[in-house]
Amino acid sequence: MRYRLSLLLTALLILGACTHPVPEDAYVVGFYNVENLFDTVHDRGKNDQSFLPDGENNWTPDKYEKKQANIASVIQAMQKQNGRWHALLGLAEVENARVLQDLVARPEIAEADYHFVHVESPDVRGIDCALLYRPSQFKVIETRTLPFDFKTDSGIVFEKTPQEQAEFRTRDVLCVRGELGGEPFAVYVCHFPSRSGNKGSDLRCRAAEIVYADIRAQEAKHPGLKVVVMGDMNDNPEDACIADYLHGRETIAEMQPGDLFSPFLRMHKDGFGSEEYHGEWNIFDIILVSGSLAAPADGTLGIVKTDTFHYGAVFNPPFLTQQEGRFAGTPLRTFSGGQFMNGYSDHYPTFIILNK
Repeated sequence: MRYRLSLLLTALLILGACTHPVPEDAYVVGFYNVENLFDTVHDRGKNDQSFLPDGENNWTPDKYEKKQANIASVIQAMQKQNGRWHALLGLAEVENARVLQDLVARPEIAEADYHFVHVESPDVRGIDCALLYRPSQFKVIETRTLPFDFKTDSGIVFEKTPQEQAEFRTRDVLCVRGELGGEPFAVYVCHFPSRSGNKGSDLRCRAAEIVYADIRAQEAKHPGLKVVVMGDMNDNPEDACIADYLHGRETIAEMQPGDLFSPFLRMHKDGFGSEEYHGEWNIFDIILVSGSLAAPADGTLGIVKTDTFHYGAVFNPPFLTQQEGRFAGTPLRTFSGGQFMNGYSDHYPTFIILNK
């Protein structure tokens, strides 16, 4: 059964690779969970011991250099496919500003002149969200973070006890407001709580609720604001976190005021995936857009199709995919079964195209 599903997925991915040419004046906006982009130095107060030279991963400067080169090569390969660098690229699982400084200076991507926005968050592992941007295309006006809390009034029932809630720590959502192509624009970069133990749906729904409330507040404060929400949501587009609490809709036609357009919902139904777990393909690496981008005013930025059927894309060329062994056909990750694979990430990048 898994073999037949893999053949079907491969056929769909080949179909999806027949993308429309990216217009010269378009903007590529994407997201990439880079899977444990740690340096080799201990950050006080963070549980990063496994990514130290004497840790269980034997995380040496040589391995760190290979990891950096690999991630940069993925960004470069996307530029070659699309004919332009990402204007905005959200990242998850970066340890600190040092790894971002090293990344944007890599020779593979130096010509893009990427700058970055990063704020330390309280995650116990020390992994944060960040945003790479090209200052020639995006102007940063304001940076904020949204911390997680349990102050819901929507009836979410939490599994954690009050004491566990007080001790709970996770990634903050990174919020960057500015101008893209001269238009008011905001991007939210998320890494929602884990599915570990097949749990955490309540936490992810609360995280989505926090983001959605902030979007509505920002739209009221900044009329005409265009919004992109991206991240590793640890849920699929049809799950309650995205469909209910972020108001993600499959089609533009069905959107009501306040809804977000969720282009990867259709893609997931069509068999696409950005990460694989126990033989099942998921799209956790989701990008949603506000109504002002889904149905833009004439002459302003809006989302456009990446292929004949879809408004989103999963970047999954063969070099990013393990070609043999037990995990053949899945993303080529950094470690597998404790063995250093010199891979890239356990997730594929995703992106959308915006154009006037």
